[in-house]
Amino acid sequence: MARVAGWLLALLLWELAARALSATHLLAGPTEVAAWLFAHAGLAGRALAVTAGEAALGFLAGNLAAVLLAGLAVLVPRRGAVVISLLMLFGFCLPLVATGPILRVLWGPGIGPQVTLAALAVAFTTYLSVLVGLRAAPPVWLDMVRSYGRGRLSALLHVRARGALPYLMAGLQIAAPAAFLGALVGEFTGAERGLGVLVIRALREIDAPATWGLATVAAAVTITAHAAIGALARRLHAEPPLILATAPSGGVGPLPVLAAAAVALLLWAGAMEAAGLSPFFAKRPWDVWAFLASDPEAAAHRTLLAAATAETLRMAVPGYLAGLLAGVGLAALVVLVPRAEGMVLPLAVALRAVPIVTTAPLVVLALGRGPAGTVTIVALMIFFPTLTACLHGLRQVPAPVLDLFDSHAAGRGTRLVHAQLPAMLPAFFASARMAVPAAILAATTAEWLATGTGLGALMAVSASTSAYGMLWSATLLIALSACLVWGAVGQLERAVLSRTAAEQLA
Repeated sequence: MARVAGWLLALLLWELAARALSATHLLAGPTEVAAWLFAHAGLAGRALAVTAGEAALGFLAGNLAAVLLAGLAVLVPRRGAVVISLLMLFGFCLPLVATGPILRVLWGPGIGPQVTLAALAVAFTTYLSVLVGLRAAPPVWLDMVRSYGRGRLSALLHVRARGALPYLMAGLQIAAPAAFLGALVGEFTGAERGLGVLVIRALREIDAPATWGLATVAAAVTITAHAAIGALARRLHAEPPLILATAPSGGVGPLPVLAAAAVALLLWAGAMEAAGLSPFFAKRPWDVWAFLASDPEAAAHRTLLAAATAETLRMAVPGYLAGLLAGVGLAALVVLVPRAEGMVLPLAVALRAVPIVTTAPLVVLALGRGPAGTVTIVALMIFFPTLTACLHGLRQVPAPVLDLFDSHAAGRGTRLVHAQLPAMLPAFFASARMAVPAAILAATTAEWLATGTGLGALMAVSASTSAYGMLWSATLLIALSACLVWGAVGQLERAVLSRTAAEQLA
């Protein structure tokens, strides 16, 4: 009942906000959105079919690759698994807004870029969750397999795979909205059909009912896909686990990192050469090195990239921190005031479900091209995954511990500070690491579509002017930066958990 009331309150607030901002043409209310969808049902339906088909192909390809690589990571020695994980992380950190134009040039017209971006958007999260699930098999079961003289492959097929099903379902739940977002971004790079094409047209014409109508369709698809996979998981008795990204392993040394870098460079150069692509637009590693280091204008290139990077970080870091803080704060509020859950979660789901590529320009128009707009977009992208993860973490305190607090007449605030917040830390850090690429995606998307500053705008200009050296360099810089920040958050996580929850560390 509280959840229904929350949804009704969200619709009411939406309608009131739209009426209050009617003069700005930025926000259309539920009544305007419903009218637009009724009048353009055929057009929206055909576009949705195209985008959903692209997302489905990317969803299948990305998740299949993720499952196979997770299985391989379990079979190979530990350092080999680290190399695979680093390569997957690098692919996840590639910025969609920069990878899209590159893929458009490489693939040409058609659905190739949309499907590839959808696959890239889902592969790492599914890989990570399946890998955690495969490694969660009880040692006693693995000992039993070994006692029958069977090897790692038998253990993988007969023990680990079955135990990983809940983790796979959780990964698929996360992947469904990501695949749809990837397909939308791909359509932004020059596709002829699809929801992304209609969104661009609506934004250019400042058609608020069309923009919010299309955003509503996209949000409905992602919520439905997420709920459908969750229902399938419950039917299969494979409820999603709490944490999908355990703390990173320590003590592996620099060798796996160097090996991963070498493999990535070989794959990059080998793919370009094998496909016979022109170096004019398909840059090799040595082209990027020349552009940044040995070219006569390399210093100017580095200066331009450094200035754009500083501008992007100036927006992404505050938004990242604000999103984490908002997620933790709302989770704590729900624990302290349980009745607030029915109000908070529907609003949070509604805000997060709308694809960022449709709302980013409108948020920037509403809040201005300064820091407020971009920081808000980044925070909106971050806070919901943090909220859900922290809420689960806060509720994982064993009942006997809470009973002990109750026996001393401790209030909810005392239980929160001394029992629930420490228990939440593993979930918080897992979401903080996963939020790093999301923050960069949000900041560059806002810059690309609306503000005209930072790396996002630099990549958009580079793509439109065929400055492929700058485009590839910016893409590589963003991916490496995201990987480094991911690693830094992981080290902070290990340092904190070693003091508060050492059993969570591998």
